[in-house]
Amino acid sequence: MSILANLSFAPTQPTGWLSYSLNLLPALKGLDIDVVSPMKIGEMRCHKSPRNITTEFGIKGHLKRLWWTQFYLPKFYHQLKSTLLFSPIPEAPLFSSCAYIVTVHDLIPLRFPQYFSLNQRMYCSYYVAAVSQQSEHIICNSITTAEDLSNFLGISEDKITPIPLAYDSENFSYLNLPKQNYFLYLGRHNPHKNSQRLIAAFAALPNNSNYELWLAGPSDKRYTPNLQAQAEELGIANQVKFLDYIAYSELPKIINGAIALIFPSLWEGFGLPVLEAMACGTPVITSNISSLPEVAGDAAILINPYNTGEITAAMQAIANDSALRSRLSTQGIIRAKQFSWEKTGLATAEVLSRYL
Repeated sequence: MSILANLSFAPTQPTGWLSYSLNLLPALKGLDIDVVSPMKIGEMRCHKSPRNITTEFGIKGHLKRLWWTQFYLPKFYHQLKSTLLFSPIPEAPLFSSCAYIVTVHDLIPLRFPQYFSLNQRMYCSYYVAAVSQQSEHIICNSITTAEDLSNFLGISEDKITPIPLAYDSENFSYLNLPKQNYFLYLGRHNPHKNSQRLIAAFAALPNNSNYELWLAGPSDKRYTPNLQAQAEELGIANQVKFLDYIAYSELPKIINGAIALIFPSLWEGFGLPVLEAMACGTPVITSNISSLPEVAGDAAILINPYNTGEITAAMQAIANDSALRSRLSTQGIIRAKQFSWEKTGLATAEVLSRYL
């Protein structure tokens, strides 16, 4: 009784979805797994999917992958005599006899439709909804996303299992590096990430000339120029650094060197940067809504992300209070130890085993 894991989306450059998959699959102990992927995945049995259907090929790759998923993925499933298809993203064949379980990471395009294209909204409203309805079971990363699945898509609660993500403990840890005077944001520049309010909050920080704000994440021609223009207009362009994509191996040093991570997102399915920063002992300022309190617990300063003044006040508290920084660092390390890929793998394997 084998499982076929669908990693046909896997890009060359690591993303959140791929990181989840690469950490999870080896932790699914005791399960017989084949993988369909455009690249080799560790020591697992891999079967090659097309290179040009991955997420790095944009909308064309996305549409080609949806077509391939409907008409070619079932062929792998039947040829390998799989019992269950597991897709770590919410994509699966709708018109086949494949039994499948998917992971839904978030439904943010349905919560903030004004920030997303018609294609993205339709993908969630129709395709992800149909996949979710037809799946044997759904795994998600947080109680928040489980509630969204019920509220937006009408999925029954007994069909959903929230299983928290984890962090790479071999890569993210306390390095005892000297702290530098920069606040760090990790993530994309999409509007729901709230970078515009973050930049405004930094501009309002007393003595902000003593600090810098580093935004680490891929540039986006739709949003990044507006953020750069905002920093220019506020007179802080020399202090706001747009670092673009940071190599995975370099992230721990950048996180460890920051005076604090600021992650004021308006909504997250989980919020992995918060967990990674806590594991590094870096103080965290994050939002008091969505899944972020589930991750941070009492080991971070929780702010209303819509209130720029609260973000500024939290930054000022971090800057001025060394005892607070020390306490948050210690509490963050302790909190992060509650999350591990072993726990995530065991919980996921238990769900998958029920349907073999």
